[in-house]
This record gives sequence, C-alpha cells and structure tokens, in this order.
Amino acid sequence: MEGGQYNPRTVEEVFRDFKGRRAGMIKALTTDVGEFYHQCDPEKENLCLYGFPNEQWEVNLPAEEVPPELPEPALGINFARDGMQDKDWLSLVAVHSDAWLLAVAFYFGARFGFDKADRKRLFNMINEMPTIFEVVTGTAKQQTKEKSLVSNHSSSKRSNSKGRSSESAKNVIAIPAKDEDMGLEEEEEEAEEDEEHGDTLCGACGENYASDEFWICCDLCEKWFHGKCVKITPARAEHIKQYKCPSCSNKRARP
Repeated sequence: MEGGQYNPRTVEEVFRDFKGRRAGMIKALTTDVGEFYHQCDPEKENLCLYGFPNEQWEVNLPAEEVPPELPEPALGINFARDGMQDKDWLSLVAVHSDAWLLAVAFYFGARFGFDKADRKRLFNMINEMPTIFEVVTGTAKQQTKEKSLVSNHSSSKRSNSKGRSSESAKNVIAIPAKDEDMGLEEEEEEAEEDEEHGDTLCGACGENYASDEFWICCDLCEKWFHGKCVKITPARAEHIKQYKCPSCSNKRARP
C-alpha cells in the first residue's frame, strides 16, 4: 500500500519511519476520528488502517501480493465498528496498530541485518514513546497526571495572567514569560511546574509537555493538546468558554 519504494536502512531511519507512521495512525484515531469512523463502513470488504512515513493515514483493502512487501495491519477493522462502543473499538484498532508498527520496524531491522545492539537501540528508542493505545485511551498514570494538572492549575494561571483574564485562562497553558528581575524563588517554582507537567502527553500527537509551547485542555475529556495539533492559538483560546477537542466534538455531532 506504499506510494513508491521506501526502505529505511539505519536505526535512525527506521525510527523516523516508525514515528511518521505512528503520527499518521494517531491522527486517524484522534483528530481525524470522524473521517476515520466514516471510512470504516461495515458494509465494505475487509479494510485495514495504514500509517505512512509522511504522517498520513489511509483506510484501504489489504495488499494483493502474497507475501506482501511489508507486514500487513489487522484485517477487517470495519466489521467490528457498529458492534462495540466507539471507545472500545478505537482502543482495539489502536492495539493492533501498535503491533503493526513494531512488526514493520523489526521487519526493516531483519531485512537490513541489524545486530543485537542495533535491535536493542531501536526498541529503546521506540519504547521511549507512548503507544498509540496509551495516546488514544489514556493510561492510569496519564490520567492521574492530567487530574493533578487540572487541580494544581492555579499555579499555571500566574504565567497566563499577562494579557489574559483568569476565566479565559482556565483551560490553557500559554508560553510562560520570564521577567529579567524574576527572583530565584519564582524560577524554582517555574522549574517545579515544568517538572509537574513534564509527563503530560498531547492527546493528538502523544508527545510530552514542553514549557515553551502553548497547550489547551478539553473541558469534556480533560485531555491536554498542543495548540498547533488542534489548530488553536492563544488569541483564539481567549474567546473559548468551553473547549471541546476534535474527538469529543465528533462524538457529539455523530447521530
């Protein structure tokens, strides 16, 4: 199902390939979930979810070649769509997607002769990233961190207070402004705040929180997102009374 030949040959290239495919599949199951749901029509034939190195995704029929050029994703994901709760169906697709990503990565590793050290390094690089399942469903650790982030958000309002009312800042983390005359105590508070938020994962791309990036929290599912991932700017956030992420918006819009 690939558009042209692409064969990563080094650990770094395989990992880059893995990240691109992973980002595409996460996009399908989060920000593009409405379109993904629509394409997985149970009336159609066996369908698969593919992720591509360019961070795009596709729902399509499996490859006709036997054996295929690459390992194939789980077959027939569309058949279970209407027989399960949406979140359970998406979780199932996410688990199979994680398995497929590992299969593709280690297929390249085997094909191009990665030794034990290379395989271990590749796995460690992959293992540092949250799985698609963890991004789509949220782990207990992530949910605890998110609740802690919400309950302790009064401290982050301090960094959001410049040019923004406390009401409009209730569900965003803005890029903090540091004054030159900031005391040592305030700097320590900032460091503690960054450490507290550090394990929070973006509900769209799965990457960690960084203090120099704008974030926004969904008021329904309480997941946090990079502003750039959900196309929300700090200026736009000021006028949002209740923010709903793409996934929650699609759930409410679906008949």
